[in-house]
Amino acid sequence: MASKTFRLFRALPCFLLGVATIMDMGATMNIYNYDATPSQADANAIASDWEMVGADINVAINKHKLQVQ
Repeated sequence: MASKTFRLFRALPCFLLGVATIMDMGATMNIYNYDATPSQADANAIASDWEMVGADINVAINKHKLQVQ
């Protein structure tokens, strides 16, 4: 019985956040990747893309090293 009660209390903050979002008429709670200029947004997106490319290359190198050994 205690685990069901604990699960209920974990879901309560999500429920309250949902209610607060409904009451937020000015959409002040949702701020997504705000950049000052479009060129700044592009620069951040390109940097993020290259960071992911680098991470993928790193994974490939590590897999290759394991196969060679």
